[in-house]
Parts: sequence; C-alpha cells; structure tokens
Amino acid sequence: MIKVKNLTKKYGSNVALDNVSFSVKSGEIAGFLGPNGAGKTTAMNIITGYLSSTSGTVTIDGFDILDQPTEAKKRIGYLPEIPPLYPDMTVNEYLEFIYELKRATQKKESHFNEICELTGISGVRRRLIKNLSKGYRQRVGIAQTLVGNPPVLILDEPTVGLDPKQIIEVRSLIKKLGKKHTVILSSHILSEVQAICDRIIMLNNGRLVADSTSQSLSDRLTDGNSLIVRAVGKSSEIQAVLNSVKTVKRCEKLSESGEEAEFSVTLSGTENARQDIFFAMAAKKLPIIEMKQREYSLEDIFMSLVDKK
Repeated sequence: MIKVKNLTKKYGSNVALDNVSFSVKSGEIAGFLGPNGAGKTTAMNIITGYLSSTSGTVTIDGFDILDQPTEAKKRIGYLPEIPPLYPDMTVNEYLEFIYELKRATQKKESHFNEICELTGISGVRRRLIKNLSKGYRQRVGIAQTLVGNPPVLILDEPTVGLDPKQIIEVRSLIKKLGKKHTVILSSHILSEVQAICDRIIMLNNGRLVADSTSQSLSDRLTDGNSLIVRAVGKSSEIQAVLNSVKTVKRCEKLSESGEEAEFSVTLSGTENARQDIFFAMAAKKLPIIEMKQREYSLEDIFMSLVDKK
C-alpha cells in the first residue's frame, strides 16, 4: 500500500533523510519511531505530499505522490501533531468543510454518521469545537482523516496531551481503524507503539536503523543468549552456582525479595544451557521458580539502536 524507496532530503549541507526505504502492507499498523531530529516529521511530510524529496520515490496504492499527487492524496488521511481544527466551527460544519475540501463522493449524512459513531463524537456534532475537551478535539482530528474513506492513515502523535483514560480510548480506536486501513503511527510513547503496532520502523540521524516486529528486534538484541532466572535461596549462593555453570558467560543480580532472587544470565552457548543450570541448582537444593528467555522492552531496543553512531 505504501512504498518508500531511496528517500533522501537535503537542506543545503544538512541531510535530513539519507536513502530511506521501507513499505507498509495493506491493513498493517506500523510504528514510526526515532529521537528528535531523526527525520520522522520530514519523512511523514514527504509521504503525505506536503514536502518534496531531494531524491527517491513514494507511492500510495501504486500512485506516485509527486507525479500523481491528486490520486495519491485521495488515498491518505493525515493527522498532524496539532490537529488542523477550526475552533469556531461546529463539528458538523468542520466535517462538511473537510468533505468539500477532499471532494468526497460518499453519501454525506450516512458517511458522517459512520465516522462519528466510530470515533465516538456522535453526541457532540452540534457543539463548537472550541468548547470540546482535548480528548474530543483529538477525536475530531481523527474523524477528519476518515472523511472520504482513505485506505491510508498517517497519525503523528495522536495521543499527545491526553489524560490516561483518553489515551486508552484513542489507542482502542486506532486498533479498530487498523482493521480496515493501513496506518503509520508516530509516537514518543514507546509502550503505546508496542501495544498498538504490528511493526516498528525506526530512524536515527536520517537513516533507517530498524524495520521489524518488536519481538524480532528483541531477539536480535539478545541473539537468544540471555535468560532470566528466579530462584529461592541466598542470592550469593544462587549467583555462585550460576557462575559455576560452563555455559554461563555472565550473571547479574536484577532483584531480591525475601527468600527469592532474580538474575540476568548471559550464555556463551545455548546448547543444553537450561538443563545445565537446572541440574546445577538442583544439586545445591536451590529451587528455580522461573527460567525464561530475556525479552527486551521497546525502550531498551530504542536506546540500543539510537545510541549507535
């Protein structure tokens, strides 16, 4: 549905995007991540046709965003970080304005009813936008992306400034939208991206540094050679036994509570490692409560990738 190929954007000697390529399939929710200045906003502005690239191409459903902008933009619904609302309009008036602007062809009333029900704004359609709460204004912003029923949605920080309840509601809404739309979601809330998105696309210094699922990125970070071991006994005794196992390269205590202690164990090899640990601990009568492969959070993955020069 979305294909970005060799995308480069230069501002004089400054390279904002450096040969970036990725694609997002129909019905997929992709998280778009990166530190400030990584090139995310520049990339989103090029994808949506608000900015031209120095080189490279972007196609939306087969239409080039520069060569066929009208057809490409018909297929995009875009929510910037600050929703483009007119506070002195009612919600109905604003949706009608967007409908005319996009030259939508759907039956207006039934189309608006469907959008408003989906985004949860049916009860405020006659109210002025300036009198709505932040959460409802954000919902109206998402509603305008759906006018004309575009297959692609680009959402830039859709939950910024919302309270926890509103964040949960908007996250749930985005998940629903992902069933019928292709979605690119940019957010600085990494737990949000991990909860919502099927894939992670990460930029750093204008370059693509990751394009995969969070689980695959976590596996890549550990190479499958890291375990979490929680056992009953004195932490010093547990650590001594773990360090004595031939397949254990390094052992680090993570926490201790009462008679239990938890350790991060780095292995020199995975063959028979779990069995070796089990029998060594059993021989010293130190019961293992839990032993599992260590999974890194998206925050860990993010810091690992963006810290690389």
